Formats: sequence, structure tokens, C-alpha cells
Amino acid sequence: MIDARTPLRVLVSEGSSTSGREAVTILGAAGHHVEVCDPSRWCLARYSRFVRKFHHCPGLRTDPAGFLRFVEGLLASQHFDVLLPTHEQGFLFARAEARLKPRVGFALPDFASYRAVHSKAGFSRLLNRLGLPQPPTRIVASLDELREATRFPSVVKTSIGTASRGVWIVRDVGDLNLALYDLQASGDIGGELLVQDLITGTTEKAQSVFCRGELLGFHAYRQVSAGVGGGEAVKESVSRPAIRGYLEAIGAHLNWHGALSVDVIMPLDSATPLLIDCNPRLVEPMNAYRAGTDLVELLLRLSLGETPAPLAESRAGVRTHLALQALLGSASRDGTRRDVIRECGRIAAGKDPYQGSTEELTPMRLDWPGAVPLAMTAALLLVSPQFASSLARGGFGAHLLDAASIRMIESEGFC
Repeated sequence: MIDARTPLRVLVSEGSSTSGREAVTILGAAGHHVEVCDPSRWCLARYSRFVRKFHHCPGLRTDPAGFLRFVEGLLASQHFDVLLPTHEQGFLFARAEARLKPRVGFALPDFASYRAVHSKAGFSRLLNRLGLPQPPTRIVASLDELREATRFPSVVKTSIGTASRGVWIVRDVGDLNLALYDLQASGDIGGELLVQDLITGTTEKAQSVFCRGELLGFHAYRQVSAGVGGGEAVKESVSRPAIRGYLEAIGAHLNWHGALSVDVIMPLDSATPLLIDCNPRLVEPMNAYRAGTDLVELLLRLSLGETPAPLAESRAGVRTHLALQALLGSASRDGTRRDVIRECGRIAAGKDPYQGSTEELTPMRLDWPGAVPLAMTAALLLVSPQFASSLARGGFGAHLLDAASIRMIESEGFC
């Protein structure tokens, strides 16, 4: 058996997401040989000195079968110790486990368990079965049902969606009509929709790693300030025993193997955290890494077939930020050029909310090429702050799934 503490050859399944880019930094800093495949030639991971080789591949969304064949070709032509799915590629890899396992190590649950939490409707039903708290939720199958089920204020969600796609805040009839129009225009009315009561509170996230149903690593953080699309610009690690207990129950029920993350609302009028979303992967693992919990290394060891000892609890109060998200968030909130310049100054000077915080997405002192996308984004925002809003509305990359690609992967003859 290979010792995961020695350098490994790791194939990262995409390089466009913030989660994938942060995983590359952690892997590279540990001395592992990192290669990345992605349908975008200019993905975030291209701007990293830790990426030894980039592989331009078919899109998971546009050609899942072609993407799978491409990955199989890489695994057949050269040796990799670990295949690391950092985003929705895990859905495909879990489906094709029998084809991939003989060639490379990876840590994923069986496909049925993965499907159970990949869709928002499936996750909501799972929470009901386990008696775990969530906002009052209605699941509907048509726009007419959506109209009847919505009470103001609510959050409307498509059952499939990530990176804040397919989510509408509905406070009145005008908001509801806009959501209905967007759903009709996008074609996202073929599946189930969720309507959840809008709960006032703070947003938090928790990440975990399981070994066949046993929780081995856990980390939680709260959102200090928001970026574009509701993502975190500044976050701070917290201790959340209750949320840890929720994840233990979910992981044990599904016999989960690998990474599992949840989004949580901490209501202002209650001490009970409410689960609102689930991602069967690690989400931006750098804050956990800075707080002393290396969930990426834990995944490597699981991928090699080891059964590691549980990690100690991460440190609370560790603050990190994503400067790129902070700039986009500032501009998207009707910001001006002056607002963008002011935000740049606060980040550079380490002023609140960046005081005592470290950069997690583009850590230039550790990985200097990360300055390139940050500088390009800042320049575009100075030319036109509206770029941030158009970026948030502009769809999503070919490295992500949609309803059609999911149906294809789930089809009987796919594997």
C-alpha cells in the first residue's frame, strides 16, 4: 500500500471551481504531483505553479460520455494514484465506479447514496426521514403547483443546481412572476421544484469526510461577508457540535464514503441550525486547512484504501477570504468604480473585515500565478462594474451538470 504522506500523482477532475482551485493549492503545497483536466482552457487552475500538466477535455455537461472516455484514456496512458473529484464529476465517477476502480483510487459512496443527496428534493426527503431540521419545505412538480405552494417570503429552488444556480428569493408577487418567467425561459420546469420558507439568519457551511459511514473529519465556518451570487467573500471557522451530529446521522444512514458538505441557516430567533442544501464533495477546503484540518489529505488516504484515524477538531476563529469574490461582490451590489477601488484598498491594507484574514483562493506569496485572474477581474470591474452582475447571470461552465446530462448518466445503457 502507498503511504499517502509521500508524493502522489493526483488527477483533479476540473479546475474551474473555487473548490478545485483551493484543492490544487493544498495538494501542491504538500508536494504532490498535480494534473488537471477541464473543458475551459482558461480555468482558474491554469494559473497555478502547482499544476504540472493541464488536459483540455470534453465538457461534463455537454458530453458526459466523452468526458468519461477522456478520463479513462488518461488513466490508461499514464499512472495516477488518486482521481480527485472536486465538483459534480463525482456523480459520473460514482456511476462508472466499476470502470474506474481497477485503474485508480478514489473515495466516493455508491451511486444510490450519491443520488440521494445530489438533488435538493432528494436531500429534503432524506432530512424528513431522519428527523433532521430544515426550513418548512414544499416539493412541487409544476408551475401551477408552485404558485399555490408559495407563501411570502420564500426561496424557490430547482432540484438540480449548484453554485447558486436555480435559486430565487420570492418576497412578493412580482418576485414570484420573475421566478416563473426565468423557469419557463430556462426550461428548468421538467423536474421537481422546492419552495422553502425564507428564514432570517446567518449562513454557515460544514464539511466532512467519511469512511464507510464513520465520520473522520469535520469543519464548519460562518459567512462574514458575501461575494457575488451569495458565495462567501470572507469566512471564519466556528465550532458546531450540533451540525456535526446532523452529518454523522446522514453519513451513517447512507454508509457514506468520501466528502460531504452542507449549507446551514442559523436562525436569529432559534438556537436550532436548519439544513438547507447538500453537496457530495468538499466546498472550498482552504479555511479548514488553515484551521488545522486537512480534509484533502484525508481524502487522499481514503482513496488509497486506508482507514485513517479521525482528525482532531479544527480551530475556531480562523478567518480567510477570497479577494476575487470580494471584488465581484462589491461590484454586484450596485457598486461603482470607487467602491471597487475602496475594496481593493481594504483587502491590501487588511482592514475590517479582512483584518487577521489570509487569502485562500489566490494566495500569491505561495502561488504567484494566482495574481493573474485576480488582476484581470479587478481591471474588468474598473472598466465596467456591471461585469459582476452579468457574470452572475451568465450561466455556468461545461464542468457542471444539468438536467439533461444527469438523465444521460442515469440512463440504463450509459455504463
